[in-house]
Amino acid sequence: MHSFIYKFIKFCVCKKDISYSLYNKKQKIVIKVQLTSENCRTKALKIAAEAKGVSNVSIVVEKAEVEVIGVGVDAVSLAKSLEKQLGFASIVSVGEVKKTEEPKLVIPIQWTSSYIHCPHYDGFCRC
Repeated sequence: MHSFIYKFIKFCVCKKDISYSLYNKKQKIVIKVQLTSENCRTKALKIAAEAKGVSNVSIVVEKAEVEVIGVGVDAVSLAKSLEKQLGFASIVSVGEVKKTEEPKLVIPIQWTSSYIHCPHYDGFCRC
């Protein structure tokens, strides 16, 4: 009986660690919403910006999506609050923000050669 309880506790702790690790990282949440007017866009921006942990909010008008970037943002509660105010909201994707490495510019070093060419000496003095 005790071994079953220990296995269950170990299983639950492992599950919490996995979800908790994504929760502490910077994540990008994409939510599809119904954006029919400028007023709806303003409401969506305000609701998303007021959520806890949000650092950046943007709207892709062509796809009718709200992109939220932040640490520790609860995607489900954000989608529910958007749905409550706008009528429709569904989570498209939730993922970790990957840092893009910018290619380093290699600046060539220009120098002049310090080699001095000496004329060939053939034994005769040309003074």
